[in-house]
Amino acid sequence: MTAIKHALQRDIFTPNDERLLSIVNVCKAGKKKKNCFLCATVTTERPVQVKVVKVKKTDKGDFYKRQMAWELRDLTEVDAKDANKENPEFDLHFEKVYRWVASSTAEKNSFISCIWKLNQRYLRKKVEFVNVSPQLLEESVPSGESQSVAGRDEDALDDYQELNAREEQDIESMMEVCEYAISNAEAFAEKLSRELQVLDGANIQSIMASEKQVNILMQLLDQALAEVDNIEGKLLSYEEMLQSVKEQMDQISQSNRLIQISNTNNGKLLDEIQFLVNYMDLSKGHIKALQEGDLSSPKGIEACINASEALSQCMNVALKPGHDKLMAVKQQQHLFSELRDTFARRLTNHLNNVFVHQGHDQSSTLSQHTAELTLPKHSPLHRDLLRYAKLMEWLKNTQREKYEGLSRTYVDYMTRLYEREIKDFFEVAKIKMAGTSKDGKGKFATLPRKESALKQEVESLHGSSGKLTGSTSSLNKLAVSSSNSRRSQSSSLLDMGNMSASDLDVADRTRFDKIFEQVLSELEPLCLAEQDFISKFFKLQQNPTLVENVDDSDGTVHSRPLNENRHSDMVRMMMNKIFQSIETELNSLIALGDKIDSFNSLYMLVKMSHHVWTAENVDPASYLSTTLGNVLVTVKRNFDKCISGQIRQMEEVKISKKSKVGILPFVTGFEEFAKLAEAIFRNAERRGDLDKAYIKLIRAVFSNVEKVANESQKTPRDVVMMENFHHIFSTLSSLKISCLELERKEAKQKYTEHLQSYVINSLDMKLKCAWTINVFGFFLLEARVAQGVREEEVSYQLAFNKQELRKVIKEYPGKEVKKGLDNLYKKVDKHLCEEENLLQVVWHSMQDEFIRQYKHFEGLINRCYPGSGITMEFTIQDMLEYFSSIAQSH
Repeated sequence: MTAIKHALQRDIFTPNDERLLSIVNVCKAGKKKKNCFLCATVTTERPVQVKVVKVKKTDKGDFYKRQMAWELRDLTEVDAKDANKENPEFDLHFEKVYRWVASSTAEKNSFISCIWKLNQRYLRKKVEFVNVSPQLLEESVPSGESQSVAGRDEDALDDYQELNAREEQDIESMMEVCEYAISNAEAFAEKLSRELQVLDGANIQSIMASEKQVNILMQLLDQALAEVDNIEGKLLSYEEMLQSVKEQMDQISQSNRLIQISNTNNGKLLDEIQFLVNYMDLSKGHIKALQEGDLSSPKGIEACINASEALSQCMNVALKPGHDKLMAVKQQQHLFSELRDTFARRLTNHLNNVFVHQGHDQSSTLSQHTAELTLPKHSPLHRDLLRYAKLMEWLKNTQREKYEGLSRTYVDYMTRLYEREIKDFFEVAKIKMAGTSKDGKGKFATLPRKESALKQEVESLHGSSGKLTGSTSSLNKLAVSSSNSRRSQSSSLLDMGNMSASDLDVADRTRFDKIFEQVLSELEPLCLAEQDFISKFFKLQQNPTLVENVDDSDGTVHSRPLNENRHSDMVRMMMNKIFQSIETELNSLIALGDKIDSFNSLYMLVKMSHHVWTAENVDPASYLSTTLGNVLVTVKRNFDKCISGQIRQMEEVKISKKSKVGILPFVTGFEEFAKLAEAIFRNAERRGDLDKAYIKLIRAVFSNVEKVANESQKTPRDVVMMENFHHIFSTLSSLKISCLELERKEAKQKYTEHLQSYVINSLDMKLKCAWTINVFGFFLLEARVAQGVREEEVSYQLAFNKQELRKVIKEYPGKEVKKGLDNLYKKVDKHLCEEENLLQVVWHSMQDEFIRQYKHFEGLINRCYPGSGITMEFTIQDMLEYFSSIAQSH
């Protein structure tokens, strides 16, 4: 190992200015044995750096190479595994733990001892040595002696020590004195030995000569030892005295600690007592208010509210563990429970009496309100009851069963009250609506004498007895009586076609609209006020802080209060029970309005839609919004039924075979319907429903006009189509209904087409006597030309020579043409109706068509008979005079 050490020093560390102090042959624990050397080194230059270097042989095995190095200051722990038994394993803790197995325990111990000495000498941060035998760890050298024993420390670190400069100089001087020191080392050694003996003898003589001083020194030492013993005795007595003082101080400290614990416990006990006194003590005033407080006066109610809140605070105080076992706490809790039950019983009985009393008082003024078609206002009842709202909240939180019982009692009494009011209110509304009827011709008329007397009798019941009775049966009798005197209660497009605008009794329909609006306007604030009162009085409008996550249908997640749905459901359930008759009565009223006049469904659809929209803006989940939405479905169904009825009546229309058709009744009926609907649906929310109805009606009008035109025997088909589509076009143009713009253009197209067709057919068929020249040959001429005969060659054919043409033209002079035109005018006048006033339009179109044909024939003569000089017997100016004079003469 010494040879290896010298080789490593020479080959590896000396070139790096390092000294090798200790070496150990090791291999890694738990792995295949690959030997290497761990070396402890220091640098020769200052500041000194201490390292642990790992060295191994090269692959060829001839040389050593430096593989890894660690600074000793990075070493945190040395673990020798076992301090009592020989064990070659040890661990070095740098940034990670390195586990080694030495080739021998002696090498391991020598290496660890060297590491310890280097750590003691050079490092401020001491390495921790674990499981290391104490013999390996020597005491560190005091700092004051470090300089004097530096040489000995290095000798202890290693047997090999280089000479310093002074030692080398002394040896050289001595060897110069003795020239044979190098050539004869033995003689030089003997000389040195003799000189050493001489020096030893001198030293012994010197020591023997100083015996007297030694004895004096020994006496001084004895005296010093005696003084030491004396001092030790005194120190021992002082120690005994201090021990008694220590015991006394320990007793005082223990006593002070016990006193501090006692004070702490007393303070905590005082805090607990103050807590219980402050939070579980109810004043006598509150107790008296809970037991005897007046629940009918505002001051008494206020005192009861304060007392109930104080009681709730006392009962809900968060007690600490162990408080519930105290007798005083148990007594207070029992007292609180008795006060709670007593006050809850008093409050429940009082509110039950209030509900009953208020319900009976409200019924006394019922007839006065219903006679005026207004519902009684319950704001005084709500105002009186809202004073108990906080008490109801207290009852809800403390006595849930009594709270729910009061809720049921309120709902029962208010249901009966509202049922009477609403029933009587709707009866009056029905009677007022039934005051308008229609006669058998579809025109509005007043009630028959018998019905008016019945109406007066019913209204007199309100003034005499103060209560409406028998109204249902009276209304039924009224409906039966009126139905016997009328052909039908519902108006139709055909009915409206038989009357002018002045015949429409707009006042009656306006009256119905006002009555229906009055009904909805009375119901809306009534329901909203009651729902608002229920939410406030029964504390169902609270906004809880607890929330839950809810998935929407589209997958999104949102938060909502946990009690929101439950509170809304309770309000809706109470409202459904209280106003259970509203939906039935509304449907009955709607049925009556539809029976009186099917067009009333237009008014009801607009009004009901507006009120539904208003209610949804206030509260989409309210009872009013839900109920009106359900009723709106019925109104929409009646509206659709009305439109279907009009279409069905169009299809069933019958036209007289002996009279001309003219403007069909359902065409004028559509015009009146559109004007009425536009006035009703102006700025309405349900405009889309009317647009859909328009489309259905106009398509039915178009198809049935064509049907009637095809079936007409007296009036030509073109006249029926022309007049009716002209009327439809004029109606749509004046009303400017955006959804019917395509139908307006189609009506204009049909009108124009049939006008042109009627003009051409009339000229061709009615003027044969005066315009036989057509038959003569112009159409034949055109046919010959079309067959390939050249126009200039036509005159050479026998049937179309110039003589034949002159003969035909001469036989039909202008007076014959005028006579034919006069007969044509009379025929057209018979075909056309006066309402549409299209005679002049048709006559002007015939004039234009006649002139066009004249110019065409004249051009054909010039092309087929060039240079012949043949012309008509009359000119265009003559024709204009014919048409003008005929129109003026009629």
